[in-house]
Amino acid sequence: MDRKTRVGVVGLGAMGFGMAATLAKAGFVVTGYDLDAGKAKAAAEAGFGFVSEPGELFATSERIVFSLPTAQDVAAMLEAHATVVGTQAGGRVILIDTSTSEPDVSRALARRLADAGHGFLDAPVSGGPAGAASGKLTMMIGGDEADLAEARTVVEALAAKILHVGPSGAGNVAKLVNNLLVAAHMLTTQEALKLAVGAGVDAESVLRVLNAATGRSAISEIHFPNWVMSGRFDSGFSMGLMRKDVRLAGAMADEFGVDLPLCGHVRDIWAASTERLADGQDFTRMGDYADDDERARNNG
Repeated sequence: MDRKTRVGVVGLGAMGFGMAATLAKAGFVVTGYDLDAGKAKAAAEAGFGFVSEPGELFATSERIVFSLPTAQDVAAMLEAHATVVGTQAGGRVILIDTSTSEPDVSRALARRLADAGHGFLDAPVSGGPAGAASGKLTMMIGGDEADLAEARTVVEALAAKILHVGPSGAGNVAKLVNNLLVAAHMLTTQEALKLAVGAGVDAESVLRVLNAATGRSAISEIHFPNWVMSGRFDSGFSMGLMRKDVRLAGAMADEFGVDLPLCGHVRDIWAASTERLADGQDFTRMGDYADDDERARNNG
């Protein structure tokens, strides 16, 4: 297919809107849908269409990208519109779910769509809103190689790194494993800097050492300088979403009988954080290592 391919984007949050705008800039004919009809104006300004009812999008789109909060949201949307998928598209439709979903749900959706003659890729992403807006996401994909080949022009417009992990559900597994490590790194880096401050050494100086040595991670290199040390706490990824991903990773470990003592503790810490951090707050709040006196010095 050429770049005039009709692409629907379901869910125009921080990630979905950026992906829709990126696809429009790449020359695709893009239509977006979101529960918030007020996003129609912003969609028009970004160069793509907007529908207030998703049925038209499902019927006319040749490729459909999902960016929804949970697996249940994706499943419910498809359940409501499965019979109209591709009815006006003139061929086989590939659905690309960029949500951090559940492997079993993705496998069930893939089977259902295959029975109807369509394809489904679980393709969760990393890179945040900035990556979505710039087309430089990392996409970890589960599904059939032939479906990926059919959807490749869309995938390449969205992602700078495309990793086909394995069959349906494999992309979800990889993303949950990745986010479990992200959650752990946020806690360990926070504690490391808290120790440095407690021992009387400047946290920023110690962070420079970590990032030049073997203790570094993407969290210490990107998240702490940009969103924790700065006090901005606005990475675009919420506490609620990270709690969900950590919970799903733990449930997957329980399902397969994998003993993860350290990660089990990580899960407990994130679950207990509801007492002080609301779901809507940014997940980088978990990296706040400073006590009130230290925070006052940094902001003074």
